Amino acid sequence: MPQTLLDLLLTRRSVKPVAMTEPGPTAAELDLILTAGARVPDHKKMVPWRFIVFEGAARAHFGDVLAEACAAEEREPPSAMRLATERGRFLEAPLVVGVVSRVVPHMGAPEWEQILSAGAACFNVCLAANALGYAANWLTGWYAYSPLVKARLGLAANERVAGFIYIGSAGQRPEDRDRPALADIVTRFGA
Repeated sequence: MPQTLLDLLLTRRSVKPVAMTEPGPTAAELDLILTAGARVPDHKKMVPWRFIVFEGAARAHFGDVLAEACAAEEREPPSAMRLATERGRFLEAPLVVGVVSRVVPHMGAPEWEQILSAGAACFNVCLAANALGYAANWLTGWYAYSPLVKARLGLAANERVAGFIYIGSAGQRPEDRDRPALADIVTRFGA
């Protein structure tokens, strides 16, 4: 496990949910993770996000929702294998946290800032899980945009899914991937 925050930031890596195993966070650890998730920049204290926790049998129940949405929204009838994949999607990790972005019109807190705050909440959840020694992966997928899924989650008209954060133990340490060279992504303003 990284020794410092900088070590964590420089070495963190997303782990695919299919590569996650038990155990997941305890109830106390989940509270710490969600508390960290809520400690993000939040201009005008709008709290433009909320969390939905999928654990235990609720993961399989939500899988039924995903299969129903897939069957209802695909152009062609999905195969039995595809429906089984959707039913098992949230069973891949011991815990999934849905982060819902909520935008409220406010002159002092533009929509973009509220959306960025929800994104920061997603990443803080990932980092807090990593800091506790767990693997994490922030995904959206087709189901984040599904009208039926949004309805079943009880999202209001001004809400949308910012991401689903899968959390568990890493079956093995993931390999690093290529990262951009700073020379390719950094410019300096001025003379």
